Amino acid sequence: MKRFLLSPVSAQTGRQYVYALACAPLALAGGLYVFLTLAFGVLLSFTFVGLPLIALAIYGARQYAKTQRGLARKLLGVDIETPPANARFHQSHGMLAKLGAALSDVTAWRAQAYLLLRTPLSLAYGMALGVGIVEGLILVAYPLWWQIVDPIQVDDHGVRHHAGMELGTTYVDNWPLALVISAVGILWVYAGVWILKALLWLDTFLMRALLSPSHGEQRLEELTVSRAHAVDDSAARLRRIERDLHDGAQAQLVALAMQLGEAKENLEADDEGSTPNLVETRTLIDQAHRNAKQAINELRDLARGIHPAALDNGLPDALGTLAARSAIPVTVSVALGERPARSIEAIAYFCAAELLTNAIKHGAPTRAALTVVQEDGKVVLTVEDDGRGGAQVGSGGGLAGLFDRVGTLYGSMSIDSPQGGPTRVRIMLPMRV
Repeated sequence: MKRFLLSPVSAQTGRQYVYALACAPLALAGGLYVFLTLAFGVLLSFTFVGLPLIALAIYGARQYAKTQRGLARKLLGVDIETPPANARFHQSHGMLAKLGAALSDVTAWRAQAYLLLRTPLSLAYGMALGVGIVEGLILVAYPLWWQIVDPIQVDDHGVRHHAGMELGTTYVDNWPLALVISAVGILWVYAGVWILKALLWLDTFLMRALLSPSHGEQRLEELTVSRAHAVDDSAARLRRIERDLHDGAQAQLVALAMQLGEAKENLEADDEGSTPNLVETRTLIDQAHRNAKQAINELRDLARGIHPAALDNGLPDALGTLAARSAIPVTVSVALGERPARSIEAIAYFCAAELLTNAIKHGAPTRAALTVVQEDGKVVLTVEDDGRGGAQVGSGGGLAGLFDRVGTLYGSMSIDSPQGGPTRVRIMLPMRV
């Protein structure tokens, strides 16, 4: 109620007044600009001037859309996403190629449609501000003006009335009627304010529909970002594999070769008549044996990180193996009506592994649960732990990488992790790529 009563004088409404005042003339000018440029462009289309004029109008509509998004962001607090630039226009060479790219710019045509639809809205803005709010304020101030100015009106019978307003045959020349007029003015102002807010809502709807990226453009942008993340992720994964091979298995194999070489030299000493040091030779062979087993284990772990062998038997076995190797007790429940694609199984496995790793590293849980079910033809993976909570998708974090990975497959990820726990992450993936 307090918010409603203070709505005509709130800071938010004040910014809306400024927006309406600024956009009313801009909308009229924009609608006139589109109408004239398109009209003259069509009329002159049989000459070399018509199509370039239409292309210029399209470019101007794009620039107007940029200004409009800025006004909406600063004054209305509405963040309208910016559509991608016309890459085809910038990459084209030659006048005809650039002209064709400009004329086929769907984003700019949508901006022109917004300009045309916005023109009647500008007239409605003027009506709401002028007829609604300004006239309402005049009515509110009538008692004060009536007392200060002391207006005189003469009726048809020559009778003088101290009134500044006449309602039919009734002159507002006394305090009760003056206060009624003031009350009507207050209602008038509120009506004007909320009509203006309704018009701004409609304007915001049009901006989101016509000035923001289309679904195809949004999906293209998401795929571009996801592809960049995938390239970076694959490069980082290759660097990690190279580092693991260099610092792990390769170092162990080098040590193995050196130890076997020393053992060989000791054994060759026997052929030359010298007494071999059997204790040292046995020690070298034992060390070489340990290094060989350690190198095998490291190579096995590395191969498991690239593609777990348990995935060949399906997601239930792979998740069971993952749970068995976990540092905390993990329960696994898999209920799938059919087996997903191998690539989907791999992504689900690595998502589960990453979520368990993050939970153990940051949440300090005592137990966790992995659940995989099939809902509406999709694979739904849920990882829940009883840790301290507070997990969120941050820039550059593990959850951000999962979010991007899932998004490349038209999947979704939701996180419910209040402070104090528990944490529940739900990932939905398609059954097929």
